[in-house]
Amino acid sequence: MPVQNFRELIVWQKSIQLVVAVYELVKEFPKSELYALSDQMRRAAVSIPSNIAEGYERKSVNEYIHFLSIARGSKAELETQLFICEQLNFGNKEKLKEMEGLCLEIGKMLNRMISSLSPNP
Repeated sequence: MPVQNFRELIVWQKSIQLVVAVYELVKEFPKSELYALSDQMRRAAVSIPSNIAEGYERKSVNEYIHFLSIARGSKAELETQLFICEQLNFGNKEKLKEMEGLCLEIGKMLNRMISSLSPNP
């Protein structure tokens, strides 16, 4: 049965999990990072499910692919920021690893979606 709403997409659901995890993680950051790295991370994380949803609602395959690609770029941005957190010893290492794993999973799902929607896979 085809998906009737973007909320049914597993990749969207996992992206929401990632947003929640990012918000929880940045609560632990030093106050000096309140408007720097933590803000960038929240924006990148929120961008992932937002672009998945917007692309789905556009009802055009080309636009959907475009927004999925933006989501994939935001995912890569967040992965980079998680790596920076590791280097700066910000946040719980175990949580960071879990989030990196979730990013990897989301990235694979986005790649499969883009490939399956592309006219020349």
